[in-house]
Amino acid sequence: MPEGNAAAGGAPAARQEEGGSSLMSRIGWGLAIYMGMQFLMKQFVPAAPQSKTVTDASGQTVQVPANTADVPPYALRPKTLDEGATWNPVPQKVAPIWPDDSVVDIIITLSDSVKPTPLKDTPEEMLVFKEQDFKIGNWSEKRSIDTTISVPEAVQNNGTLWGHFYIGLHGESHLDPTQPGYDPAKAYYFVYPFTQHIPRKKVKKMHNLLESKNMTEAEQVEEEEAGTVVVGNYYHPNTSLSFVPGAGTIMYPTANGAVRTFLHLEPTGARDGSGQNSWYYPILFANGFWQLKSQHSLVNDTVKTLPVHIELNNLAQWKFQVMASIELGGRETARQAAYGNPVAGGGDGSEIEMIKEIFLDTNPILLGITIVVSIAHLILETLAFGSDIAHYRKKKDNVGISVRSILANVFMQTVIFLYLVDNSQNTSWMILGSQGVGIVIELWKITTVVNVRVRDAEPGSWLPKKVVFEDKHKLSETEEKTKEYDEIAFKYMYWVGAPLLVAYAIYSLVYDEHKSWYSFIIATLVGSVYAYGFLMMVPSLYINYRLKSVAHMPGKAMMYKFLNTFIDDLFAFTIKMPLLHRLATLRDDVIFFVYLYQTWKYKVDYTRVNEFGQGGDDDDVAEEKKDGKQPATEDVPVAVKATAASVGKGGATKRK
Repeated sequence: MPEGNAAAGGAPAARQEEGGSSLMSRIGWGLAIYMGMQFLMKQFVPAAPQSKTVTDASGQTVQVPANTADVPPYALRPKTLDEGATWNPVPQKVAPIWPDDSVVDIIITLSDSVKPTPLKDTPEEMLVFKEQDFKIGNWSEKRSIDTTISVPEAVQNNGTLWGHFYIGLHGESHLDPTQPGYDPAKAYYFVYPFTQHIPRKKVKKMHNLLESKNMTEAEQVEEEEAGTVVVGNYYHPNTSLSFVPGAGTIMYPTANGAVRTFLHLEPTGARDGSGQNSWYYPILFANGFWQLKSQHSLVNDTVKTLPVHIELNNLAQWKFQVMASIELGGRETARQAAYGNPVAGGGDGSEIEMIKEIFLDTNPILLGITIVVSIAHLILETLAFGSDIAHYRKKKDNVGISVRSILANVFMQTVIFLYLVDNSQNTSWMILGSQGVGIVIELWKITTVVNVRVRDAEPGSWLPKKVVFEDKHKLSETEEKTKEYDEIAFKYMYWVGAPLLVAYAIYSLVYDEHKSWYSFIIATLVGSVYAYGFLMMVPSLYINYRLKSVAHMPGKAMMYKFLNTFIDDLFAFTIKMPLLHRLATLRDDVIFFVYLYQTWKYKVDYTRVNEFGQGGDDDDVAEEKKDGKQPATEDVPVAVKATAASVGKGGATKRK
């Protein structure tokens, strides 16, 4: 019968497996066919033309864009509006003036004035970029220059260094709008800043707390001013410029603000016959996406020269939209945070900077591994939290549980969380989030082990009420032993930990600098937690040793945490976090190796009921409930009692 049932039950499973395999096969074939069709389309179907030839009103043949949709080409624009049409100062649709495959010439000059200086009067040193015959849309086309300029005095005094851009169709000799013969149909001009005025974040000055009483009046004023917002003039030596072909017709009023920043409209106010639509020049994106704050240098009166590196290339339209949006959002977030204004979602813009740093500075192989293990870390951490919760929900006694360790963990994790918040500019939100979830779970564990009650305080107490922890039931003999071993372990830990904490506090107060007394207390406590925090994990190991068992431990949760500890070791070298938190990840490895040794030493037979009433009976009880039968509850205590009294082969723990 069992074989027959297995065969009958195996048929649906086999069909289900076959169905799943068939589904994956169909998905794979679908992807292969789609990619094949795309390849054949590119090979045999000609690409859509980027330009077309038309005859303008004067009878001349001109090349115009082919992707203007219902907006007429700029060369065929009407001289007057249609009857009854009105001129709209804000165009609704804007179409490209030139074809996406246009060949252009470009000149860039630098100046301390936003107004253009005639090219013929521009000093040769400030004419930093001049290239001809650059083809827009040719992805292999790249131009670059390296030079050095003398910093104008106005820029040294917090003025902006402006870049003046002169762009025209190849062969057009009149690129300067200040000179006669300039034709906006064949050339355009705009300015863009090469320096940025970035507010520096409020930084609280560090000082020795014992020497703060002896601070001079000037030092006290300097400390007060350290928290004010200071705007500095910053410069990045690398400027990446990218033409963005393929944008087509754009709905101007609803366009992304970052995109509109780089849209340069036709300057004469020309409209089509409806009076609603206009035209724009090729988009030239000043790509500051990979310019990190740490790479910017402050420009002041001590800076006499600046290096200039300019690179010109083409960029896909979707990349432009993503990069421009992220860059604009990051700048605005950093600006708001610098002035102390609330930022949606928290943070100060440093999270994006951290991600950029990882991509730029990390070895590609290590980066790939980090991305994979980041996903694994999130999954394992979620599984560990879930398994830990499930273990304590099912547990019906306090055997093997160090209540003091749980209370100590709540205190320690709260201290660590406050320390991370106090150093939030050096901490990833991922670290803060996982720390907060851990505190909530530890608080919940307390309620599963003991009853938390608010009682009247003793007479003479300063507080009217007090929080007490009461046992949920009368403790068994093994639970009493657990409590006794817990007290013994903590007694010796207090003897070791208290002097170390006092010594560390004195050393930190005398030799270290702190922002305030609050920061000193938090830093001292967290330093002790990080340095000696593993002592708080020792009671559970000690209880395991005295009970000669690990059957009461949440095995799955410990294994998930064990794997995450080694992932944390990898993160310690790639993710931004305070030094003490980085060292703590290495310290946890020692505890988990001891736990692994105990799981090997005190092996658990999961097919039997262990000495704590946990184990193999769970599956049997669940199966009996399915069959409509009541489990033989009267026999369980006998089995538990027998196994608890036994130290031989009848127990759940096999000893060596």
